[in-house]
Amino acid sequence: MKATRNVPIRKRLGIVGTYTTLSVISLIMIIPFLWMISTSFKEPQKIFTFPPQLIPTSFRFQNYAEVFDLIPFEWFYFNSVYIAFLVVVGTVFFASLAGYAFARIPFAGRNIVFLILLSAMMIPHEVTAIPMFLFMRELGWIDTHLPLILLPIFGASGVFGIFVMRQFFITIPKELEEAAMIDGCNRFRIYAQIMIPIAKPGLATLTIFTFVTNWNEFFDPLIFINTRSLMTLPLGLSLFTDEVGTAWHHLMSATVMATVPLLIIFFFAQKQFIEGVAMTGLKE
Repeated sequence: MKATRNVPIRKRLGIVGTYTTLSVISLIMIIPFLWMISTSFKEPQKIFTFPPQLIPTSFRFQNYAEVFDLIPFEWFYFNSVYIAFLVVVGTVFFASLAGYAFARIPFAGRNIVFLILLSAMMIPHEVTAIPMFLFMRELGWIDTHLPLILLPIFGASGVFGIFVMRQFFITIPKELEEAAMIDGCNRFRIYAQIMIPIAKPGLATLTIFTFVTNWNEFFDPLIFINTRSLMTLPLGLSLFTDEVGTAWHHLMSATVMATVPLLIIFFFAQKQFIEGVAMTGLKE
């Protein structure tokens, strides 16, 4: 009887401990974000005061307006938005096609080809930077957005997308595909009308990962872009740091504005994202 009565108490203590631990971890992770927002409203001389002030004594909204006066921030924003949009659309389309092929269409050497693709993810990006730069220069694509759009789609990000979609398509029952074939559907029709609607969680997961990765990309724009008007947000944010120092109030204001699209994307796709992550690795 005592053991039976102690079970609910143990469960309650376990739940309390779990939520306490998660709350502490969440607080630790959100403190830098809160400091960023707080700094974006502070005057420069009050940023590093001790003790630190999380809530500014006076809010300086001019920091946000001055960002647009100091750099062409609106162009950086536009460049990042449209490049990220094209990369997401291209990656989702080609990765879902290839993922469906690797998961559902039997062909000679399928597993070997898939392993070769996965091995491309193991090569550090810095190793291929110089050869890729020389190749882009031969094509005349230096100081254009073409490398920033095409390389992620058909590079490591695309391979990661193929892996995610393949793992998701494997979890879909084969009976659906067999029934569609009996009704006369070809492979592409099965992919477009049956697989894609079912794979929305996987597509949401891939969309978020691809968008976040491309939105935060700094290395490739640094290599391929020279003209200021063609820069993306990560490069634009680096302009607030020079040999004199860092304008933290402007940098944090610009960073807050740069973070907004990430929050919007995750807010609207978080349900599908969580479901997609949970289902991606269920079956091999």
